[in-house]
Amino acid sequence: MASVSYSQNMDDEYEKFIRRMNPPRVVIDNESCKNATVIQVDSANKHGILLEVVQVLTDLNLMISKAYICSDGGWFMDVFNVTDKDGNKITDEASLDYIQKSLGPDSCFASSMRRSVGVMSGMDHTAIELIGSDRPGLLSEVSAVLTHLKCNVVNAEVWTHNTRAAAVMQVTDEETGGAIADPERLAMVKRLLCNVLKGTNKSREAKTVVSHGVTHTERRLHQMMFADRDYEGMGESAMEEKERPNVNVTNWHDKDYSVVTIRCKDRPKLLFDIVCTLTDMQYVVFHGNVDAEGPEAYLEYCMRHVDGSPVKSDAERERVIQCLEAAIERRVSEGLKLELCTADRVGLLSDVTRIFRENSLTVSRAEVTTKDGKAVNTFYVRDTSGYPVDPKIIDSIRRTIGQTILQVKGCPEELNQVPHESPTRFLFSGLFKSRSFCNFGLVRSYS
Repeated sequence: MASVSYSQNMDDEYEKFIRRMNPPRVVIDNESCKNATVIQVDSANKHGILLEVVQVLTDLNLMISKAYICSDGGWFMDVFNVTDKDGNKITDEASLDYIQKSLGPDSCFASSMRRSVGVMSGMDHTAIELIGSDRPGLLSEVSAVLTHLKCNVVNAEVWTHNTRAAAVMQVTDEETGGAIADPERLAMVKRLLCNVLKGTNKSREAKTVVSHGVTHTERRLHQMMFADRDYEGMGESAMEEKERPNVNVTNWHDKDYSVVTIRCKDRPKLLFDIVCTLTDMQYVVFHGNVDAEGPEAYLEYCMRHVDGSPVKSDAERERVIQCLEAAIERRVSEGLKLELCTADRVGLLSDVTRIFRENSLTVSRAEVTTKDGKAVNTFYVRDTSGYPVDPKIIDSIRRTIGQTILQVKGCPEELNQVPHESPTRFLFSGLFKSRSFCNFGLVRSYS
């Protein structure tokens, strides 16, 4: 153990030395391109640096319309054309300053990769990671358990893909407003949530992890679903064939690279999702090109495994294709977008998802945020039967919750779209079936 710690310290010291000799340089140009802000990043190269840079831009909700990637040899040189979500150049001084500080000489992004994917200390909340089989009513059940245990969900993100569901939640103690400190209570939270996740499906594993800390939620969700092998058996994907990503992997023998090409519908955070998976699979991108100026995105990467070899077999090639398809599909938001905005309180998420469940709506994805006592929650809902969402049901739900509190966002015409069957996204709200709190041991007290 001591030798491992010594080796890690030596690696960190070497990275710091290289950094001092070759500090990263960031150039932000709002003049040379008519329609976008051009950001150039030059730095000493290391595995994972592309993900760290893309993560900084993604965290600002910037749209990357073009990118040129070059990290051959010991130097990393990337150029990104970015806009805000409305297609405008980045002129906000706070955002520009954040980019410079996060990627420039004073940043910490060139330090160990562990910092970008690990858990940082923090005591203002308890982090809960959940992964298990997707089924009707799961989010409603999870929320009800947390409410019963006097836990308030202040932030959460929920993804469903290929019959699997994953969530990263940040909860606080109802009484103290801070992290849950009692070890016995934490053990009960973990045990009861694990029971909920297991359900009746004994063939797939369910996991619950409880910790004090802060993690990059979307980065962690990708890691969780990749480790859970959600990319396997994707023949029954919920996406229509015309919307499926086109992923190809060929070998460029003269240069000893594997060349990955991707064509798919463009959307926010697409580059981040792809680079996350390539990094998790231990591939290094040496050259790349991204063109997403239209409705379709085209991405091309020249890459090798960290051991220096290109893709070596048909089985490895097929696995790369499956994993990249899964990375693209996980964040695809199927269904009608509903946004809830109201004062936060304990049990809010449980009450809202219960109403969805009682009205036979499923939630394919959810984002829960709380700031200054105000909850802003986004849900992508569909009818459990696969039919179009009935406008009368939406109207009824809005009257129950409050029409100014719950609003339809995006394209209301989705209410009348032709349905397509989806065996992979049938949950996170739905029928409670015959389950009751007694099934999960909720008649016990944690005190």
